Amino acid sequence: MSKASEHIKTTGIEGLFVIERETLDDSRGFFREVFHLDELEEVLGYKFDGVQMNHSMSKPGVVRGIHPDPWDKLIYPASGKVFTAIADIDPKSPTFKKVETFTMDDDHRYALFIRKGLGNSLCAVGEEPVNYIYLVTSYWDGNLLSGMRAVAYNDPDLNIAWPVENPIISEKDLHNKTLREHYQEEYPELFR
Repeated sequence: MSKASEHIKTTGIEGLFVIERETLDDSRGFFREVFHLDELEEVLGYKFDGVQMNHSMSKPGVVRGIHPDPWDKLIYPASGKVFTAIADIDPKSPTFKKVETFTMDDDHRYALFIRKGLGNSLCAVGEEPVNYIYLVTSYWDGNLLSGMRAVAYNDPDLNIAWPVENPIISEKDLHNKTLREHYQEEYPELFR
């Protein structure tokens, strides 16, 4: 067994990996290595060139849409309780409409690698805000997002069981189209 396979687990969606490393606790708190680049690249089979690290904070009850990004992303929710749903929203993929969900909190915290194009979202659960750190392989450029199709958080074809009632959602995310609205005309066979 390689070092990478000890810490990085595959999921039911190609390009989505769970990275879980040991936590060392003592009376002062804890220490955790979030990821090792060599292990991640071994699993990916290509170089991961993280060039920009971002930090977002979501207040309790917030749901951040289902957004495909034009870059690979390594995410690490550093605090708070977060529910995240990753969806394959590429109609050409064999796992189109498949969703993997994860809940992370102080008792169970790890990182996810999300390949470009997968729809990713999060929900801040409980009473504390969620601090969400992520490393991406491209610098922010709004032009890269043109052509990327965000999907409605409540898309019935994805059937995500969000753990909050009356979520707080941005105006933009409230108007995201469903997969059927995006693709049914072009790929009718996928919606029978």
